[in-house]
Amino acid sequence: MPVDASQALLCWYAVDKRSLPWRAEPGETPDPYRVWLSEIMLQQTTIAHARPYFEKFVARWPTVEALAEAPDGEVMAAWAGLGYYARARNLLACARTVAGELGGRFPEEEPDLRRLPGIGAYTAAAVAAIAFERRAVAVDANVERVVARLFAVKEALPAARAAIRDHADRLVPDRRAGDFTQAMMELGQTICTPRRPDCGRCPLAAHCAAFAAGDPGAYPVKAPKTARPRREGVAYWLEHDGRVLLVRRPQHGLLGGMLALPTEGAPVEATWREAGAVDHVFTHFALTMRLFCAETDAPADGIWWPVERIGEAGLPTLFAKLAARGSEWRRAA
Repeated sequence: MPVDASQALLCWYAVDKRSLPWRAEPGETPDPYRVWLSEIMLQQTTIAHARPYFEKFVARWPTVEALAEAPDGEVMAAWAGLGYYARARNLLACARTVAGELGGRFPEEEPDLRRLPGIGAYTAAAVAAIAFERRAVAVDANVERVVARLFAVKEALPAARAAIRDHADRLVPDRRAGDFTQAMMELGQTICTPRRPDCGRCPLAAHCAAFAAGDPGAYPVKAPKTARPRREGVAYWLEHDGRVLLVRRPQHGLLGGMLALPTEGAPVEATWREAGAVDHVFTHFALTMRLFCAETDAPADGIWWPVERIGEAGLPTLFAKLAARGSEWRRAA
């Protein structure tokens, strides 16, 4: 079955694959830089959301050398809105390692790729397969779902991941590893979706144990979710002469290296007025952040950003929400 399933998938992919800005067209050689950049951006992010970021990045920094030379603040600002900001810090660290220590050439083998900053098992396998045609087993959430249904894996996640990877390994062909890897992702993104999979269009339906059993939506089996803890915090919108105070957050920690509103206590003594709160969900916790606003005649230390251009500051999503609330307070004051 694995050989038949793999060939069926590759035939489907040859006809139905989407044209994506990081994907090599027939006859083209994949660009390892674009493959790597797309894989970092697509971690826990949809193609629709990541695509405009990718296009702006490669227009501004078309090579790994160009990205390696970019100032940290500019890259972090360009990343704002993609979330998971440790990825952006690792992106720069990896680019500088490749450009500086490796002469601008990405390693071709998984073990060497995994030594680079921010590249884990999945990304190393994806880059090795897609950029260099190495036989590799790249299992992201989409591939995990396809394989769990194809083999009707009854063990619940995350414990089932070892078995799913073993099944996936049986499917990977010795040739066309790059096409196969992208085809598996494509299938999970467009047909074998989490809800209401389109089994009538699936090239693997004839090989799928979950489809044969009549309940593909039951897979992958998931353990009961635990409730996210909720935290609370306070941010400050301080204005002076049409500018608002921003600070750069510490490199390590939540939203490290990003521009943001101050959160570590009121930056000056002033008449602070509460302007409401915003809710935001991070991977491991939910956060309610209250906003206090004030004006000052004596500007504090920090980065004073024109209020009318706050959208150009590259604030992460949480602080962009707070800035919108601050702008509302300003208009009402």
